[in-house]
Amino acid sequence: MAPKKNDKKKKVVSFNFSWLYFILILVILWMIFKPSGNSNPQKVEWEEVKTMAEAGDIKEIVYIRNDFSGTITIRPDKLAAYADKFGGKVPSKSPHFTFMVSSAFNAEEMFGQLNESLPKEDRFKVVIENDDKFWERAMDWLLFPLMLILMWVFMFRGMMGGRGQGGGVFAAGKSTGKLADKNKVKVTFKDVAGLYGAKEEVVEIVDFLKNPKKYTALGGKIPKGALLVGPPGTGKTLLAKAVAGEANVPFFSISGSDFVEMFVGVGASRVRDLFRQAKEKAPCIVFIDEIDAVGRARGKNAGFSSNDERENTLNQLLTEMDGFDSNSGVIILAATNRADILDKALMRAGRFDRQIHVDLPDLNERKEIFEVHLRKIKLAPDFDLDFIAKHTPGFSGADIANVCNEAALNAARNNKEAVDKASFTEAVDRIIGGLERKKKIITDKEKFSIAHHEAGHATVSWLLPYAHPLFKVTIVPRGQALGAAWYLPEERSLVTRNQMMDEMCSLIGGRVAEEIVNGEPSTGALNDLERLTSMAYAMVKYYGMSEAVGTLSYYDSTGARGYELTPPYSNKTAELTGTQGGFPASGAAADGPGGNPGGGCRKDFRPQGYGQTG
Repeated sequence: MAPKKNDKKKKVVSFNFSWLYFILILVILWMIFKPSGNSNPQKVEWEEVKTMAEAGDIKEIVYIRNDFSGTITIRPDKLAAYADKFGGKVPSKSPHFTFMVSSAFNAEEMFGQLNESLPKEDRFKVVIENDDKFWERAMDWLLFPLMLILMWVFMFRGMMGGRGQGGGVFAAGKSTGKLADKNKVKVTFKDVAGLYGAKEEVVEIVDFLKNPKKYTALGGKIPKGALLVGPPGTGKTLLAKAVAGEANVPFFSISGSDFVEMFVGVGASRVRDLFRQAKEKAPCIVFIDEIDAVGRARGKNAGFSSNDERENTLNQLLTEMDGFDSNSGVIILAATNRADILDKALMRAGRFDRQIHVDLPDLNERKEIFEVHLRKIKLAPDFDLDFIAKHTPGFSGADIANVCNEAALNAARNNKEAVDKASFTEAVDRIIGGLERKKKIITDKEKFSIAHHEAGHATVSWLLPYAHPLFKVTIVPRGQALGAAWYLPEERSLVTRNQMMDEMCSLIGGRVAEEIVNGEPSTGALNDLERLTSMAYAMVKYYGMSEAVGTLSYYDSTGARGYELTPPYSNKTAELTGTQGGFPASGAAADGPGGNPGGGCRKDFRPQGYGQTG
């Protein structure tokens, strides 16, 4: 019968070279401060030595010729007479005494005369020798330099520490990218739910890495890079890992901010080192997260330095991505949510051949994402996945993961055996609006005003055909809001003027209800007024929906006018729109040109507001 293999892996202790230095220091310190194996001999003068010899107490004298010193060993039966010299204790080890003489001391003559004057039984043994003290002198000369060398080695290793990991002064120019070997990247496309369009784009990149000859045989070239663009939390990094996992190739990951340092030339050096490592591992994938930290458009820095380190780093990155050197087999993936501020040279074909848009998931994609995150959660039998997916419009993949985790915590907090629908709705409300503040002090008059305010939102949105469907209304304080009206907005790609007008009417409905009931407005409509102003501002300035201004748009998608101090319209136009309710004097910012401007599900609560939360 074959012996059973031990399943437990033996722990292998790796040798650290610093241990050798530590052991060496301990040995040196032990040699210096070690306790002497002999007794501590007491010093006496030569006259006392002669007295001891005449009394017959000396057993042996060892004289060191080149040191002009000697040691004395007393006979064991005579030691008791000298106990007072040793603090009342009889020493157990020899030598017992030591003496010093001058250079004129003739050892043979003096010891010979002394022994001849003594009876035969009282004579002592004489040993005369030379002690070169080689090791003592060597330690005296070498100990201090050796200590300096060890200190320097420790300092040098400290500065070189983290070589290849970005640590230490001498490793500042080394790439800080983390390498995951092809056997360690376990993420595949099965772990990435939704993202239908983005997946189709990156599947081709995987096919390029797996079967490059299929495309090069026809004269095609493998794309050098792809830029993942999308809001935060939509899964850009996860998608890049899935590409590496599917292609079964090494995967370098680094952040754009890791290139930028205060030292001159460090960023460019790290770029060179990163691509050097990537070429050695080719075919491989290099993923640069938040590339806008280093890829911002040149010439728009607020600094006054003529030698900008960030721009030098970007120039080196541009050269490495499409320069004289060939980077065959190295595909660059980058992620950003600020593609509008990237340098045009970085965005051109040949560097980033493709821009892959990773948008917020729609209804079907949210279902798939929920299914991924619900695998490890114990669900109640009545759980409705379609309902919770519809209840989270505008949520990213990271938001959905947070909802699932918060729902599990809510169920455990309430001592439930499984996570049910109520736990999920409470988690969504908490993430959007914040924690309930049931103990907040609110007067009856304020409650009356808050209730009619929220009823005004609900009534107007119920009557208007293009307003978002009402989901629920509450006057329980949550987060910074005193009340809220929740809606389930339709997932629209385009918004018409009538839809925007109905949304604006729904926003102002709470303020109008307050004025009807109380006879005067309050500060509770701040959030509503801010969003209403933002939508009206966008309709006039961006979407060309104002009859006074006409079909003009002053939206700048490139950001080129960001530093201009003069507006792109005349003073006459500003006066015209100002008198007719066009551009607001407050300068409230609009939400942008696409999607649902000024609307959407996820809106911030304001401290004074208890209006519509979307």
